[in-house]
This record gives sequence, C-alpha cells and structure tokens, in this order.
Amino acid sequence: MSSAGVPLARRMQHIEPFYVLEFAKAAAELARSPQCADTPMIFLNIGEPDFTAAPAVREAGERAMRTGQTQYTEATGLLALRACISRWYAQRFGVEVDAQRIVVTAGASAALQLACLALVDRDDEVLLPDPSYPCNRHFVAAAEGVPVLLPASAQQRFQLSAEGVCRAWSARTRGVLLATPSNPTGTSIEPAEMARIIQAVSERSGFTMVDEIYLGLGFDDRSGHSALAHGTEVISINSFSKYFSMTGWRLGWLVLPEALVGPVERLAQNLYICPSTIAQHAAIACFEPDSLALYEQRRTEFQRRRDFLVPALRALGLDVPVMPDGAFYAWVDCSAHSSDSWAFCVDMMQRAHVAMTPGRDFGRHGSERFVRVSFASSMAQLQTAVQRLAACL
Repeated sequence: MSSAGVPLARRMQHIEPFYVLEFAKAAAELARSPQCADTPMIFLNIGEPDFTAAPAVREAGERAMRTGQTQYTEATGLLALRACISRWYAQRFGVEVDAQRIVVTAGASAALQLACLALVDRDDEVLLPDPSYPCNRHFVAAAEGVPVLLPASAQQRFQLSAEGVCRAWSARTRGVLLATPSNPTGTSIEPAEMARIIQAVSERSGFTMVDEIYLGLGFDDRSGHSALAHGTEVISINSFSKYFSMTGWRLGWLVLPEALVGPVERLAQNLYICPSTIAQHAAIACFEPDSLALYEQRRTEFQRRRDFLVPALRALGLDVPVMPDGAFYAWVDCSAHSSDSWAFCVDMMQRAHVAMTPGRDFGRHGSERFVRVSFASSMAQLQTAVQRLAACL
C-alpha cells in the first residue's frame, strides 16, 4: 500500500475508513444540492448533541483568553479540573476517585490512544463486543494489537458477558475494551455482569478498559453505574463531549490505576504536551450548580426523544430489538425493508432526505441489517423525520 509513491506503514492495512464520516460527507453534499432546496436534509447520523456548551462554560473559556490563561498546563491536566471530576464521581455516582488517578486528555480519543499504547504490545489480543464503536478497535490496531470482535446478540443487550470473555480468552489475550452505555446501541452492561467480567479478567492478569463517555447520559440505574465502583484496577475513559456538550473543545479524561499514571503521563508529554488550556479552564465551569442542573435537564430531554422515536420506528417496521438505556442512539434492524442497511440508508437519504448511519462500521456479525439512528436532534426534527420515513416506507 502506498500514497503518491511513498510506502505506508503496515499498520495502515488494519485501519479501515471511518464510514460514519464518509457517509456524513455524502449526506452533507446532497444537503447542499438543489434536490434538498425545498425539503432540507435531517441529520440523524452523527453522534453530536444539538446542545452546545453551557453558558458558564463559554464564559469561562472567554475569560481564560481575556486574562491570558493560555499557556501549557501539566500533561495530566489542571489539578483544579481533576479535583472537580473527582468530586463529580462522588456526588453523582457514589464512587471515590482520587484526583491523582485522573489524567485529563485531548478528547476521549487521546485517552483511548494513551491507554492502548501503554498496555497493548504487538500481536496482543483485546476482546471487544460486536457491534461496537469502530475507532475503539482501530486504537488497538494502531498500537499493533489485534482487536477480537465477539458477536453480542440482542439477548446479551449487544454487550459482552463474563462467560463469553472466559470462552474467548487465549494465551495472547491481554484484556477487554468495553463501552457502557454503548455507541451504536445505547445499551449498558448490567452492574452484576460488569463485576463478573472484571473479576474474570483480573483472574487472568488482564486489563479491563471501559469507554464511559456516555455515562452521564443514562436513563436508569443500570446505565448510571460506573465500572469504577468495582475497584481501582479498572481503566475508565470519559469525555466532555457528550453529557457536557463540548464536542469541538476536544477534552476528555482517563481514570487509571495508580501505577499507570506515570507511564501515561510520559506518553502524553511526548505525544501532545498537554490538553487545550482554554478548554480545561472552561470545563471547570461544567461542575457549577447551574451548569449541572442544565445538563440534567438536557438528559431528561434526550430520554423524552428516545421515548418518542423508538416506538415510532417500531411502528414503521424498523425494529429496535433492545430499548436503549443511555446515550442517544437506537440500533435499528431494517431487514423488514432491506437486507442491506447501506442501500437502505442511501435510499432514505435520497428519497426522504433523512440521513442515518448504516451498520457497516460497527461490526462484522449481522451489522449489514442494522442502522444507527441518533436522537441527538430536536424533537421537531425527529417528528419530521418519522413523517418522511413513513411516507417512503
């Protein structure tokens, strides 16, 4: 494989295109065409809240720029921000997390990259559910590890089980990479099952890495439960993008076992020096009472949207096998209308002017039947999208 005659590294053979974004580009291009002049495209394909950062957060960012708080911070992030995150875990989830175990990162993507680089050697296997967020397996591949996708059925809530982990574990397995609530399914791992998975992995001297970037957007006790409640050896990845509506600010964090903080800090120092200073000062305002109250109102609104959209899709023959209990996605089986979700999404994009995401990115076992639908758009847009889909289907 090469680019303009320059040979590419072999690892690039394992990094597939991010079809979510490729499809989004096609939808955006169609949206700009005369075909959509009278019926603008409705985008239910990208996982980005229609809300922006809270007013106090925007003001804090502006204040940081005005007062010159723009120089490097420590690679692990501002201690004041780490302390805020620590208090949030205690107040919201009842989990005590020492601020020294928290590493602020340049988005959750950087957190995943740092964790994988610190823990995964060449040819190490890491177990993931299928379906799952595609970039997670690519972080493993970029560290020269081998992502192993384990089919997860609707009966398993599209999540791994302790039994499945034990069955798939081999001499080359290094750990598991879970996500709860999950992208693309919006489903969470039952707390008792999470405890069993963590125990099984620990008994095999492996690591448990949990993507919890939708943790704040849970709609019941199951999805509002942090894996950090199960001990200090769990590695948790989180983000300011989803619950805190700061997508473009590119800020996230890791919670690490104490022994991993130093190695991860060393990697961060070399890879990007520190996260955005302005974003960090702004993020401190996320934890002000008015901001937290606003985020909870938004969480309730996402739940209201879910409660409208899922029954409406089911009424159209678009089955949602498992009701999402968190995040803002529904994992939709379109096989009653098409055996190819890519073709189905193209058809609905062109005829209904509704953009959804085909399942191709998210797995290799049955994902061709599924579509990811985001309910991060306004209720008015969701209602219009359903009306258009109904007219076509």
